[in-house]
Amino acid sequence: MTPQPPENRDKDAGRWSDLGRPPLNAAALRRALVRPGALWTALDVVPATGSTNTDLAARAAEGEAEGAILVAEEQSSGRGRLDRVWSAPPRSGLFFSVYLAPHVSVERWGWLPLLAGVATTTALSQTAGIDTALKWPNDILVTAPEDSAAGERKVGGILAERAGPGVVIGIGLNVSLTADELPVPTAGSLALAGARTTDRDPLLRAVLRSLERWYTDWQSADGDPVASRLQETYAAGCATLGRSVRAELPGGTDLTGEAVAIDGDGRLVLATADGVQQPVGAGDIVHLRPATPQRPEGDDSPEP
Repeated sequence: MTPQPPENRDKDAGRWSDLGRPPLNAAALRRALVRPGALWTALDVVPATGSTNTDLAARAAEGEAEGAILVAEEQSSGRGRLDRVWSAPPRSGLFFSVYLAPHVSVERWGWLPLLAGVATTTALSQTAGIDTALKWPNDILVTAPEDSAAGERKVGGILAERAGPGVVIGIGLNVSLTADELPVPTAGSLALAGARTTDRDPLLRAVLRSLERWYTDWQSADGDPVASRLQETYAAGCATLGRSVRAELPGGTDLTGEAVAIDGDGRLVLATADGVQQPVGAGDIVHLRPATPQRPEGDDSPEP
């Protein structure tokens, strides 16, 4: 066997420096997902980047075709809502963005991040065998075992941004993070939730296939959340509904009430103490609890 040059040995050592977190197999992912007639048209895996959403949005502005997928093994400037920043060890999660250009009314594009949440939680429940839920509008939760005091933990998040003639949707998931690696005490990971697999290749395939199915059905229904069953499925999996919550609204105001519905525009409807039903289209939602556990605040999830 011909000895490898030192620079190649160093490259391979870095690539496999954590044997418990092997790199994604880009070629195998392309064979499985990018095929004639499919939604997905291109898939790239990069070792590191600042933000997959930023990178893919730039490509969309230059004419990228719908269906492009950009995955990063590590992000240095991952962004959540309100420009919050987070970081995670290399290859410890799934950090990726997709570019979509829906052929439905722009007024219904607000359902896209909720659609991505439904697709992701559905795939995780089936592939990883864990109980998942959605916190309105864009958080992915897992429930700790009954004998644990941890309660709900946030393992992922979704960020949708207009880009070119379409939308870039970023999805971030904590997969193999250990308790010592969690960014804040209220965060979690699939591994800590008891997932039956933390192999990122099948997890990524499952999420992308689920996203393709939901997106195709939603488009076939002309973006109608009722006809596509998106509204009822989101509501069924939403941990926010039926709870007393505080909505921290843009401009620094608060609104407290019981979350009673998801309306036709994807907004959260709160029933306030004075009997008014108030839709909330943007803001941070805090789940209020009868006891006084640590409040799940901040954006502790991996979002591109």
